[in-house]
Amino acid sequence: MTAPTTRQETLQRWSQLHGGVDADASRWISGWVVLSHACARPLARVRLSPNVVTWSTVVVMATAPGLAALGRWWPLLAAAVVTLAAVLDGVDGALAIQTDSVSRWGKVIDPLADRCSDVLLIGVLVVLGMPPWLGIVLALITLLLESVRATAQAAGMDGPGRITLWERPSRVLVAVFGSLSVGALWCLRQWGVDAASFVTGPVLVTSIGVVGSVLAIIGMAQLLVAIRHQLRPDAVPAAAFDRDADRSPASVPTP
Repeated sequence: MTAPTTRQETLQRWSQLHGGVDADASRWISGWVVLSHACARPLARVRLSPNVVTWSTVVVMATAPGLAALGRWWPLLAAAVVTLAAVLDGVDGALAIQTDSVSRWGKVIDPLADRCSDVLLIGVLVVLGMPPWLGIVLALITLLLESVRATAQAAGMDGPGRITLWERPSRVLVAVFGSLSVGALWCLRQWGVDAASFVTGPVLVTSIGVVGSVLAIIGMAQLLVAIRHQLRPDAVPAAAFDRDADRSPASVPTP
């Protein structure tokens, strides 16, 4: 299979690997896919393994909480690192397409790396001052959302079910916005700008964490509704008929 050469081929190949999601239906998704493929082309020329990029994403993301913990202006650098890791997160799939190296193993480790990154993103907010209990709640909802989605796909749901308000881009944006807010607040204070002295870094990042938690809860509700619609009791998968046929009286040997 040759690498996609046009924008439309790129979007179609991405859609095939993501349960038929129409990338062209969203400017955000289509733009992200095109950007990922553009970044992957130099790596494809040297035949870099997509799995290397997948784990590199986690390694890069793992440095973000440490940078955020340094305080002062360092959260601004943490935001840049999170953005870089987010770009790499899309590059591994694009690289697999361009080098024709899509594998079942890659499909296993990619979501594993994504869940590690999700926890690290929330870790950035906790380090910046969000209460640990809120971080635990946000992490649990996020991991439950993805676990429910994976279970529904195993039960016969097509694709992701629905693109909710709490997908990977939203999680990245919350961590980036939290880091930028805390870093910018420190810089403004250093420059003598202190219009709202009651606003502190922990207050800012906790507010952002609350917004993220609300988005996560809404996202979970959206996904459950979509799953209920696709896997309603009257929609029996064809595989079930095959199993019933195997157990029919005609197929059971008489003693």
